[in-house]
Amino acid sequence: MIQTLVATLMWALVASLLIFRRKRTDRNITYAALAIAIAMTLGVDGIYTVVDPLLGRTSLATLLADALLMTGLFFLGRGVMKSGEYRPGLVRAAVSVPMLVISLLSITITFLFIDRGPTTTQFMSDLGAQPATAAYSIINFSYGGIVIATMLTLAARRYRHSTGIQRLPAALLTLGSAFGVALCLAVIVMDIAHVTGRLDLMHAVQPAYGPLSLLTFLFLCAGFAAQPAVRRAQHYLRDKRTSALAAQLESLWNRATHLRPGLSQADPPAARTEDPEGRLHREIVEIRDAMIDPRITFRTSRTERTLLERAESHLLGHDRTAVAPPRVDEEDGAR
Repeated sequence: MIQTLVATLMWALVASLLIFRRKRTDRNITYAALAIAIAMTLGVDGIYTVVDPLLGRTSLATLLADALLMTGLFFLGRGVMKSGEYRPGLVRAAVSVPMLVISLLSITITFLFIDRGPTTTQFMSDLGAQPATAAYSIINFSYGGIVIATMLTLAARRYRHSTGIQRLPAALLTLGSAFGVALCLAVIVMDIAHVTGRLDLMHAVQPAYGPLSLLTFLFLCAGFAAQPAVRRAQHYLRDKRTSALAAQLESLWNRATHLRPGLSQADPPAARTEDPEGRLHREIVEIRDAMIDPRITFRTSRTERTLLERAESHLLGHDRTAVAPPRVDEEDGAR
């Protein structure tokens, strides 16, 4: 049931990313969501029992699903790393291609040493007592734990450096990553307990697996889905604020261009723009030109100058009464 819920969450995330992030040049998060969604879907019993026989009835679907999960986590970690400027050496190493390749080779080699038998939907329960199976799972979840711990570090740092609604995606990712690290640790403890015969310890930890899995993917999906939603809300609020400032400056701008015609009078088609920021910038430039032109006398009140400075601050992103300008980084790409 939990596996089905997690798979459903991941496919919902894939759909939302394809809708809201389709213009992004960086596709790491989308690739990650797609790979993890396929991996989680392969883990659903009804689908596993159909796919594994096609691969020879030797639980190769487990290896395929785990390899996809590791690949998805790799893209997830790179996506989170590229969305910020904090990229210390340990973080880059944790989500590097060599680390992924070594991990994939390691689980493949250990998988070949497992005495697997026919298809089973209880892979770890049935085969976890074998040292090769324990090593396979420990490598798998150690890689996952390292990548997710990296994401936890980056998300927590971004939360500390964010303000307002921008903190929401970072908070969700931080919580999801924290649950993910706990999940990986719980699985590793169960693997060690199983292979060493400490079944009492394994059964004591086992109840945490399901809730931790669900909470991990629930908060991570919410965090990644919230990022584009928050950006869209910020764009909307900023455009609304820009249009309001342009409207407030319009009378001052009309007086300025009446005394000193600017581009908007000399070449109206060139000056005409539907972009709110472009219009506000044009108004500010032509008002400032009129204020400093020694050939004319253009007087402004203190209230008008305050409004003008507020509009300039808004364009520069220093207006504390409005949202910050949209941040364009490697993840954003062309907007």
